[in-house]
Amino acid sequence: MRNRCVLPVLLALVLCGAARAAAPRPAPAQEAAPEGHPLPQRPRIPSRSVPSTDLLISGGTVVTMDAHRRILEDGAVLVRDTAILAVGPRKDLEERYPAARRIDARGQIVLPGFINGHTHAPMVLLRGLANDLTLEDWLTNHIFPAEARNVTEDFCVWGTRLAALEMIQAGITTFADMYYFEDAIARETKAAGMRGVLGESVIDFPVADSRSPDQSFQQIEKFLEHWKGDALIRAAVAPHSPYTCSADTLKRAAVLARRFDAPLLIHVAETRHEREESLEKKHLSPVAWLDSIGFLGPDVVAAHCVWVDPDDIRTLAARGVGCVHNPASNMMLASGVAPVPAMLAAGVRLGLGTDGPAGSGNVLDILQAMDLAAKLQKVSRLDPRALTAQQALEMATIGGARALHMEGQIGSLEEGKQADIILLRTDAAHEVPMYDLASAIVYSMEASDVETVIIAGRVVMKDRRMLTLDPPSIIAKAREYAEKVKKSMPAGTAP
Repeated sequence: MRNRCVLPVLLALVLCGAARAAAPRPAPAQEAAPEGHPLPQRPRIPSRSVPSTDLLISGGTVVTMDAHRRILEDGAVLVRDTAILAVGPRKDLEERYPAARRIDARGQIVLPGFINGHTHAPMVLLRGLANDLTLEDWLTNHIFPAEARNVTEDFCVWGTRLAALEMIQAGITTFADMYYFEDAIARETKAAGMRGVLGESVIDFPVADSRSPDQSFQQIEKFLEHWKGDALIRAAVAPHSPYTCSADTLKRAAVLARRFDAPLLIHVAETRHEREESLEKKHLSPVAWLDSIGFLGPDVVAAHCVWVDPDDIRTLAARGVGCVHNPASNMMLASGVAPVPAMLAAGVRLGLGTDGPAGSGNVLDILQAMDLAAKLQKVSRLDPRALTAQQALEMATIGGARALHMEGQIGSLEEGKQADIILLRTDAAHEVPMYDLASAIVYSMEASDVETVIIAGRVVMKDRRMLTLDPPSIIAKAREYAEKVKKSMPAGTAP
């Protein structure tokens, strides 16, 4: 009898306890923040039992390229979605975010992704077609005819795939492009997971995708509208140069770009001939003439800027123009040596580029560009201090971001910036011993030392294995196109 009385009481107690456990608990009272000074948010530590979407790159030497140029030995970078959530010591971040997915970066250098500030990506399919020529001969007698016979949308699709493959393998996460069928280039860039500032070209004579500037501007407006607000693709307007575009074409390009808040990409002052012709016909240097028509501004990215004088440099700095130095191209085409130290001293926004990989460098490799940029300044000025390894590394990262007017998003490893991150090995024979990080990166490392590439929080290459592209099919198609190009060229104009 006693047992029958106890059982209902015990059952009631159990049910009451379960109800109290299930009931929502009141949120703890929050400390009031002083007016105008919100309390810092405490980091949320995910439960060990719930899979986290956070990605922790831990244990490497983190080269932040931030304002203080911090280098964290045994550091870590935490990525949430597309952005960097935290940068700090490995032990600290591992304790705060125990459930994060991990990439073990021990024995590797962790860097912001490299930025290629100027190229013509699909021209990889014309790589080596015409070398050892002057710029005028190369363009007029070889490249322009080859493009007229071969460049189609399909050519640009496969050329972009090959270029994206090469650039990712070289640690390039963002590139600026000027070419034709740029909408197709944008689609392929996004599919590869890369970030691009992509300019649809306009020029005053018929080209592959347009018969006139009027047609080009119609296409460009659609291009700008289509990609407006995209997370990876920034559509741009790309008038080719002051010597291939009239003042009217350049003004129209500037008006259209500024209506869409889009960048303007252009070649400026690349050769002595360009400068002399501008002085003769317009009585102004290329930079001064562009300024006189209202073209220059903080939305312009000017490739080359080799033949610029002190007045030009002051103008470029004052107008906030981004300039992109292309040492391999300038050397191969014998265009000259850009006054890089003077531009840096004047505060010009200066980045690095490879130029198009056909006769003007032939590779899409910013590690090579860093090495050449530093050594070219040293030998041309007979001063080993003219451009340091640290300065060259800055031009490939945060300097490149400034040149593209994107330093608020990319170029350094900082909280809130986009998670564009690369990992470089440090155990190859040509990398040891390592006394100075910047010197090792600029003067010793090669594209093949890039192990892992992350863009906008997405791993696109892991341990040299491509995750967004199919290398065998791309290489096979490139070889097919090489045969087509060779057959299309008149005798004596192609190898």
